[in-house]
Amino acid sequence: MPFQAPSHLNNDELSIPDLKDQLDQFAQEQKAQFLQHHSVSDLVHGRSHYMDELLARLWRFYQFDTLTELSLVAVGGYGRGELHPLSDIDMLIVSQHPLSEDVGVKISQFITFLWDLRLEVGHAVRTVQECADIGRADLTVATNLQEARLLCGSHETFEQLKDVIVSESFWPSNVFYKAKLQEQRARHARYHDTTYNLEPDIKSTPGGLRDIHTLSWIARRHFGATSLYEMSRYDFLTDAEYRELVECQEFLWRVRFALHLELRRYDNRLTFGHQANVAEHLGFTGDGNRAVEKMMKEFYRTLRRVVELNRMLLMLFDQAILNHETDEQCIVLDDDFARCGPWIQARHPALFQARPESILDMFIHMADDTSITGVSPTTMRQLRTARRRLNTFLHSIPSARDKFMTLVRHPNSLQNAFPQMHELGVMAAYLPQWSHIVGQMQFDLFHVYTVDEHTIRVLKQLQTFHVPENYNTHPICCEIFPRYQKRELIILAAIFHDIGKGRNGDHSEIGAKESYDFCLEHGLSKPEARLVSWLVQNHLLMSITAQRRDIYDPDVISDFAKTVREEEALDALVCLTVADICATNPELWNSWKRTLLAELYYSTQRALRRGLENPVDVRERVRHNQQMASAHLRKEGYTPQHIDRLWLRFKADYFLRHSDKQIAWHCSNILKLTENSPPLVLINKRPTRGITEIFVYTKDQPALFANVVAELDRRNLNVHDAQVMTSKDGYVLDTFMVLDNNGDAIVESEHEALIGHIHKAVAKGKQLHQKTRRLPRQLKHFKVKTQVDFLPTKSKKRTLIELVALDTPGLLATIGATFSELNLDLHGAKITTIGERAEDLFILTRHGGGRLSEQEAIELREALIENIVELSPN
Repeated sequence: MPFQAPSHLNNDELSIPDLKDQLDQFAQEQKAQFLQHHSVSDLVHGRSHYMDELLARLWRFYQFDTLTELSLVAVGGYGRGELHPLSDIDMLIVSQHPLSEDVGVKISQFITFLWDLRLEVGHAVRTVQECADIGRADLTVATNLQEARLLCGSHETFEQLKDVIVSESFWPSNVFYKAKLQEQRARHARYHDTTYNLEPDIKSTPGGLRDIHTLSWIARRHFGATSLYEMSRYDFLTDAEYRELVECQEFLWRVRFALHLELRRYDNRLTFGHQANVAEHLGFTGDGNRAVEKMMKEFYRTLRRVVELNRMLLMLFDQAILNHETDEQCIVLDDDFARCGPWIQARHPALFQARPESILDMFIHMADDTSITGVSPTTMRQLRTARRRLNTFLHSIPSARDKFMTLVRHPNSLQNAFPQMHELGVMAAYLPQWSHIVGQMQFDLFHVYTVDEHTIRVLKQLQTFHVPENYNTHPICCEIFPRYQKRELIILAAIFHDIGKGRNGDHSEIGAKESYDFCLEHGLSKPEARLVSWLVQNHLLMSITAQRRDIYDPDVISDFAKTVREEEALDALVCLTVADICATNPELWNSWKRTLLAELYYSTQRALRRGLENPVDVRERVRHNQQMASAHLRKEGYTPQHIDRLWLRFKADYFLRHSDKQIAWHCSNILKLTENSPPLVLINKRPTRGITEIFVYTKDQPALFANVVAELDRRNLNVHDAQVMTSKDGYVLDTFMVLDNNGDAIVESEHEALIGHIHKAVAKGKQLHQKTRRLPRQLKHFKVKTQVDFLPTKSKKRTLIELVALDTPGLLATIGATFSELNLDLHGAKITTIGERAEDLFILTRHGGGRLSEQEAIELREALIENIVELSPN
């Protein structure tokens, strides 16, 4: 839409309010057109044309048209003629000679006028020579100048500028190519070289608009191509690839345009707070978060396509610009393939279309020869064409199934073959179910990657269990995986463990059935297929049991062992579990999780070896811990009489749920107390299994647990586990396992101050807890329905509840205060945070003992939900 000045304005007067109104009206018209699904290209180019007209009129108003050497030039995105609602208007005022003071003042007035119109203007005022000098020294300036476009003013000056820009001495194309390549690598590194960020930057993330711009800049510099379309004239971009890039750019433009409609200030981050509205603007629908998940699925698939095209075309540019021809370096591998430098190359132009199963041969070669780091650009192009023309999935070809199983059993495939197969779309071409999970993202803070990317990372994680240097981080897995006789069963379970996500139903059940059929189709025996299917069905079981169940309870271990049934399944399950946790979110794995899984693994192993019909003798474990702790204490000079007198006050549960070293540490300090001693607060100087252990011993009082966890929350500390118990004479013996916000143990220099804070919290007595921290920004955009479930238990003495809620500040203290208000005794807590969700287990009794009645359970559920709702930000 061209700029139309109001009829009552003339060149002698310009009304800022009127022009603002006109700009606002134009913006509203564009918004309405966008929401009516008008072409985003027309809108983006139309906004640029509108600004052209406005600037031209202002140029004349300030009488710059009378200055014969002055040019107004659009650069950067504006130079390309692309303006989104909040895009900067980047422009350059260029002259042949330095400007007079009067002209400088008038230019300042011109720029100020644009700012008064609330336009985001990026500007520079330079001579042609200054442009040349600064451009040669600064890659960003040089890149912006590549896209210079004359708006108004002197054609002669602009031609002089263009002569500078296109001259080989300005930025030789080979130097420019290397610089832009390095710039892209650095930019990708800032986003951890992945397109799958929870809140991606539409412009700068790998596969974003900048990757398309990079191709255009390099092509423009080397070939003089001024558009994607012109690149196809030089045979570096086929018609199909051109259409694909345009399609990708159009979708990213639509997302960016919709995002800018939601913002007040320029930004390109697709944050949680805006994803729902952007999805709505783009026409995505669905219950709950389904609209967002649909949009993000298409978004990530688009990024993947751009990454693939960007990589292929840059490899072609590399050959053309740097003359890196590889034919002379080619080594024939077999009749079909050769290794050309670091790339593998098909020796026949229609190989993949003639024999689609040969695609898998290429990856077998890559697994065989680890010096092959990628696929040549011509072969990548052939693969892309063949992949689109496949009329059946590769797994339906018998010879392809054999080759796939060769890869599954190959020692190098997890690192060298499967990631490349996924990046090049071969996994989706082989397995129809895989195509469903490509780009499948979940709207939460737990899953950092899409389902397909996560699954590939699980496979890579399994490979690390072969590396001796990882033994300290993953001792059990590094012991088991290299010696596991049929590693391919774990690998197949990893491929299928999340393959049912994004479809209706339980993804574990869907994957279990499909993996069983897949195994039989690929020649595995029924027992092998059943094990793979069982692993997929139960891939979350070990993690849930270790982190959200009371693994000190012999019944929990017994039930878990009965489900596992045999050590072969246990060994496979622990490897799959650890790989799954590590590949879900890099921040999840820590020493505490490793310890919990190790305790569950070894307890289950002992149960299986002892026989499921011979459960553990609890009394024997209590006696063992007492004997070992007594020996420690006697070495410190305490007599058996001192020790026995103290232990007579403690219940058997205390000795069951603590190690002998913990018991000795607690009791050594308790025995030193006098009648007038303050509450005992201990912090273990050495992290226990990577986590800080805090022990509190004092006379029991109402809401003690709530006050302590409230104080820990105030200090930005997270409780991951708690053992809460009382002695026979009414003293609490509470243990809290704590990490800081970074997932690290508390540094020793902070211990003394923390002990003082806890002393004050204990001295306060019963208090109603108030929120102590602001809600993190990301949590504001999530809703988690509060659920309180009472878990079945064989014990008639205790009640187990599982609580799911939004992980708001003060949640744990509110829960503790609720228990206190209802006169319930808390005996243990397992605190698990999964993204924005808190999934916690609590072990409760009535005050004085006994499980809750049905009516008491109903009252507890209602009170918890009511109190937690008050914490909710929504």
